[in-house]
Amino acid sequence: MVKVNGEPLDLAGMRLSDYLSSASYSLSFIAVEKNGTIVPRSQYDSCILADGDSVEIVSFVGGG
Repeated sequence: MVKVNGEPLDLAGMRLSDYLSSASYSLSFIAVEKNGTIVPRSQYDSCILADGDSVEIVSFVGGG
């Protein structure tokens, strides 16, 4: 199981980019942290989620 924003999900073995796409995240407006380390956008395709990983996804919201 992989924890995403505190929620356990069965994502082990999935590429981070595939998860973000399936969850409809807009890549232009998010930052991703995996196990306490920021994942650069250029590494989303090569980042494979593993059992026990903890992922935090933060969305940026504009306004005024």
